[in-house]
Amino acid sequence: MAQRILVLHGPNLNLLGTREPHVYGHTTLDALNAGLVDLARSLGSSLTTFQSNHEGALVDRIQAARLDGTDFVIINAGAFTHTSVAIRDALAGVAIPFVEVHISNVYKREAFRHHSYLSDLAQGVVAGLGPLGYEAAVRFAAQHAQSA
Repeated sequence: MAQRILVLHGPNLNLLGTREPHVYGHTTLDALNAGLVDLARSLGSSLTTFQSNHEGALVDRIQAARLDGTDFVIINAGAFTHTSVAIRDALAGVAIPFVEVHISNVYKREAFRHHSYLSDLAQGVVAGLGPLGYEAAVRFAAQHAQSA
């Protein structure tokens, strides 16, 4: 059975490739998304992406996933990881398994980035692997369908 994967990108991730490349690298969001779509396809899954700088838009998209056939969510909530009870509640409310991804190693950064409102609900957390972290999460999501 093909897994339907949703990748959510939070605030400022639309600036990938130009925002602090020493932290986030040179890969643009469009290039990242295209690679993830191709990877998912090669694994027999489908993948859609959504990015917003607005908390409510991310909550709305998470809630829509409950009804659109999404089997698995990969989320990089950006700064909302450390601040958003609303995103946490939406993920808990839809009860779709998810992986939390961070491009940078949040534990090598400011102390406020060390806390996540999402991690204890997640199937797993990937941090500090750059875009490869998303690829690992897609592979996990595709495999999750086979083991479920």
